Amino acid sequence: MSESSDELTAFSRRQPLNRRQRPQKVQKVAQKKVKANSQQQAANGRGAALARSKKGVAPPPTPGTTRRVKSGLVMPTAVKPIPTVKGKIPPFRPGAVMVKTVRMEKPKRGLPSSRKTRLKPMAKTMLYVVRLLIVGIGMGAIVGTVLSVLDPANRISTTSAPQSNSNMARSQPQPTQAPPTASSSLYLSQEIISLKNAVQNLAANYPNLAPGVFLVDLDTGNYVDVNGSNNFPAASTIKVPILLAFFQDVDAGKIRLDEMLTMQQDMVAGGSGDMGSKPAGTKYNALEVVTKMITISDNTATNMLIARLGGIEALNQRFRTWGLTTTTIRNNLPDLQGTNTTSPKELANLMAIVSQGNLVSMPSRDLMLDILRRTQRDTLLPSGLGTGARAFHKTGDIGTMLADTGLIVVPTGKRYIASVMVQRPENDPRAEKLISSISRAAYQEFSQNAVTPSSTTSTIPANGYQPQIGNPALPNSTTGTLPMSGYQPPVISPVPNAMGSTVPANGYQPPVMNPQYYPPR
Repeated sequence: MSESSDELTAFSRRQPLNRRQRPQKVQKVAQKKVKANSQQQAANGRGAALARSKKGVAPPPTPGTTRRVKSGLVMPTAVKPIPTVKGKIPPFRPGAVMVKTVRMEKPKRGLPSSRKTRLKPMAKTMLYVVRLLIVGIGMGAIVGTVLSVLDPANRISTTSAPQSNSNMARSQPQPTQAPPTASSSLYLSQEIISLKNAVQNLAANYPNLAPGVFLVDLDTGNYVDVNGSNNFPAASTIKVPILLAFFQDVDAGKIRLDEMLTMQQDMVAGGSGDMGSKPAGTKYNALEVVTKMITISDNTATNMLIARLGGIEALNQRFRTWGLTTTTIRNNLPDLQGTNTTSPKELANLMAIVSQGNLVSMPSRDLMLDILRRTQRDTLLPSGLGTGARAFHKTGDIGTMLADTGLIVVPTGKRYIASVMVQRPENDPRAEKLISSISRAAYQEFSQNAVTPSSTTSTIPANGYQPQIGNPALPNSTTGTLPMSGYQPPVISPVPNAMGSTVPANGYQPPVMNPQYYPPR
């Protein structure tokens, strides 16, 4: 007996044929995703059974024979008969619905649900930490910016001279700061009008000459400025910043005074000096080279030091870090065309550095003053000084310009700087007379205002200065390497007792006895 006939028999036992059966709700199977065609087959099977019951029940087919469908019964094309299993007859269960179980493939997922559940707390924690880090970094940047703006160390006075490096405007150096600049080494208070008028009247007597003058009292800061910031051909006054750069490298351990320098052919120069008369390849120790550069203004020695200090561009960059803007090297010596430039005020700044030892050690400062003291030409600034005064100076002379800059020490202890540069017609001798007359006027002004020591009975003044006694020799057995027969230490008059109150904050420090010229390695 087929499954269709079983359902008809069950249906006829429960209700009359002429009574319409209310369709029963088919409960959902526990499996969510059973195919819809199984339910449709069951519904279509019941509909077909009802249709056949109204027209008459067909006799059950004989087992083993093929079932034939009556010609009057039409089966829907979408409905297929439920197959039977040979040899097995399903038990009779009234009201049961035949359900076909379909195996469904599990959907592919990125991660198992259990693993995802385990990662949720960890992910939340990581997200929270990342957010805290972002907020912390942002707050740190904001607070750092505010503190840098409010830091008084970053505020620079706009009244200071223009400099290439803004940090150079700080006049009092700290251990972590760059060395003081040339402008910060020069203390200025007020201009001396009477002396300025005297200088201008002297210049008016020479209409064909164009002088630039800068005078400053190192003890009071009083000064005179007549075209002091104008650019002039430097001539041999460019050797003053080279001298300072040399001893700066000595203090840094980059150069030793007994180091042997070889004179190359491209360094040989004419003009002043005698080193160029020697053959190329001649060796000189560094102290002799730097001494000849100043004392006899040797141009070959200057070219050797320029090369040893890194070249023209390296020196110019160093000058910029000192705050110098007009002092520039453009060509090796001799610079007869006047392409190397400087100004009287910047030369005065450099002499103030030499006097105070701001960029170099005290032993190097003392040796620089001794070299400047032995400059052989004394017809410019020294010619206008009185008896007992000393000049530590460097001259410059080319056809179109004559100059002299130096530190002057009056016998009473007054110290002042004089820088005079005069542009002139070709080798005009009147420029020498003008510089000498300006030096005389400055000496008269500053010697009258000199401070007299309060007591001369003691050999050691109250400010701690000890005058030099005897002729100390250079250490490390270097006396034989000096270009002259013997070393002569600087001779500087002691600073008066009552001068402590008039010296600026970055003021003068007296020379040190027996300086160690070779820095420790």
